[in-house]
Amino acid sequence: MPPTRATSTNQGESLIRTPVRDRGDACPGALRLHRADDGALARLRVPAGVLTSRQAAILADVAERLADGHLSITSRGNIELRGLGASCGTELSAVLADAGLLPSERHERVRNIVASPLATLDGLGHADVQLWARELDGLLCAEEWTTALSGRFLFVLDDGRGDVAGLGGDVTLIAESGGAGCVSGESGGAESVRGESGGAAAVPVTSGGTALVRVGDRALRVSAAAAPRAALAAAGAFLAAARDAGNGAWRVRELPAGHPVDLAGALARQGIDAGPAAAPFGPPGAAPHLPGVSGRAVAVGAPLGRVSAARWRALLPAPADELRVTPWRGFVLPGFEDDAAARERLHALADAGFIADPRSPWLGVSACTGRPGCAKSLADVRADAVPGAGGLPVHFSGCERRCGHPRGDWVDALATGDGRYEVTVRTGGTAAPVSGANLTETVTRARTTSATTTTTATR
Repeated sequence: MPPTRATSTNQGESLIRTPVRDRGDACPGALRLHRADDGALARLRVPAGVLTSRQAAILADVAERLADGHLSITSRGNIELRGLGASCGTELSAVLADAGLLPSERHERVRNIVASPLATLDGLGHADVQLWARELDGLLCAEEWTTALSGRFLFVLDDGRGDVAGLGGDVTLIAESGGAGCVSGESGGAESVRGESGGAAAVPVTSGGTALVRVGDRALRVSAAAAPRAALAAAGAFLAAARDAGNGAWRVRELPAGHPVDLAGALARQGIDAGPAAAPFGPPGAAPHLPGVSGRAVAVGAPLGRVSAARWRALLPAPADELRVTPWRGFVLPGFEDDAAARERLHALADAGFIADPRSPWLGVSACTGRPGCAKSLADVRADAVPGAGGLPVHFSGCERRCGHPRGDWVDALATGDGRYEVTVRTGGTAAPVSGANLTETVTRARTTSATTTTTATR
């Protein structure tokens, strides 16, 4: 009997714990375009969300010349261009390569790296995970075998504050302070896992401290300097487990029982000393960064993660020649020398249409593409979306795939056709439908409570 295709509910990912993948990963990239109802779609991986001012300006120009004039931010801090012409692929790839945004054509879809956006900017955290991301990206692009990773495989690098640790990475690095633990060769005599030396040479990225390497429900402690190499080794161990399982798994959570990732063995084979790490494995993941001034940086949000090229240019020039795109569909601008300059820029970005007020009800509101861009959508969800009010994030979906929905606890607003939405609170693995007189009232109630009666809401 041939394998059955996994039932997709989120950008091709399955709610079935151990699906059988009977096809290759079709996740779009900058070179592999996806054909949508509104034209071709390109998804550009931006490791750690970091762009230079020049790269950001080039993307705005590309959006106007080749696409529909907008840029979309994904839940991984990547960038999508929609409405591309059928014959513009060659020009797009040439422009991206010239801008330094396409270091390897073979690896462009596997450069999925999320990192703490405020690392080194506000006095929190234990390591510069932006440097980890840079090293890991270089290691990924230097190895031919890494092209076997799916376009959905995710590396998450948390600087210890807990902001991104809960974003569902396949391989997660969590920075610790120097006193959090030790590996072989440091004081304390922690048990270590040893092996023969080998693999890519490590580039020291911090003078001290340790990091947790987490894969599924397993974690080990390594030196901070070895963290990027450890992440790469963990990815290789996943591919070995996936080959052994034979179910075509794209992500760690899709591995069937009895086929664990041999993290300890992978680290030992690369000569990376590792010690045990008892649960819990570091911070579980905190709330997204709020808009405002944080240390030497300004943070803002993009309403529904969609930005016109003109609005995008308001982010430029970036004071430190660096723009960081966040996994909460927002931006961080580092490099302000004083609080007055930062607040002046924050006010200017608010005037340009960005979310700059931490009390804005639009914080945490997201939506899939919806009509007219997606043929499967039952509604123009971006036009229908309402913020309501409250703490839980809310995501508007045009169909049961729920593309781009948040992780953790969230409010599910699902279009059913004819202007109606089913609103459900999803917390702790449970789902509680919510009722209200209209969509705004229903969403508000859902974002502030977790249980009412079953109903649907109309716009």
